[in-house]
Amino acid sequence: MNLRSKSIETIGLPDPGTQLGYSRAICFAVLCIFPLALAWDSMRAVAELLTGDSTFSQAPVIPVVSAFLIYLNRQAVFSKVSFSWIPGSAIIVAGMMAVAAARFDLGGISAPNQFSLLMLGIMLAWAGAFVLCFGTDAMRAASFPLGFLILAVPIPEPLLSKVISFLQEGSADVAEWFFRLGGIPYLRQGFVFALPGFNIQVADECSGIRSSLALLVTTILASHLFLKTTWRRLVLCLVVVPLSIFKNGLRIMTLSTLAIYVNPDFLYGNLHRRGGVVFFAITLVPLVLLLAFLQRGERAIPGEVKRA
Repeated sequence: MNLRSKSIETIGLPDPGTQLGYSRAICFAVLCIFPLALAWDSMRAVAELLTGDSTFSQAPVIPVVSAFLIYLNRQAVFSKVSFSWIPGSAIIVAGMMAVAAARFDLGGISAPNQFSLLMLGIMLAWAGAFVLCFGTDAMRAASFPLGFLILAVPIPEPLLSKVISFLQEGSADVAEWFFRLGGIPYLRQGFVFALPGFNIQVADECSGIRSSLALLVTTILASHLFLKTTWRRLVLCLVVVPLSIFKNGLRIMTLSTLAIYVNPDFLYGNLHRRGGVVFFAITLVPLVLLLAFLQRGERAIPGEVKRA
């Protein structure tokens, strides 16, 4: 064996210089392109949804992150590869059926739900292509990156509306609590607050669905990278829900207070339109502190980590 093939085996990758290595790469690339080709006529509508609806903005990022995670763990993932025709083909067929149903509007579902079904089909087809070309051992080693692909699928209706309504109600409750704490006079009717000089409404856009999804994706990724025990990962991810609601309520209270006591233009200015990143950063502080605390617990009990 020459030096080149030895170095490739050392890092756990199949030799790309062999015919088998090229066959796997070409097979995987073709299988990944195929669902995109089938849905090519829908790509314009997909692009419009990605740019026009903030709840879909995370979709293009997720596959990139998944690919990067596989690359980081490539030594373990590709240490033993094989063609797994049956499980891989089964997953690909399921994915292509979903793509076809979305592409040809089978069932007359709404445009956002068509996009959800389309993304689900593409993610399944890509995962199936990985299993077919690299085998079930590689699939097990890459289980998290492959599972992470599901986060690229937008939440379908009517579930999305229920999530937004839940965040709206929670955010309004937290904002009301802040108004009471600060001694700010108000009258509340549902999602509408009558404040000194103006009224505000906690609309769908104020639910913080986009930042909440971004926070959830970030937390799931951080829990995988920095924690080893399943229950600690779950705790970190579950904290996202109350923190998202707290963040939204804090944002509503801050903008309202500034509008009352400083300038009403705060309700329409840059802090209202683009200030979400500020409150997102504030929310990261308790998450990072909790992550550090959970990490310390793992270091303190190494035996527990081994059993997880």
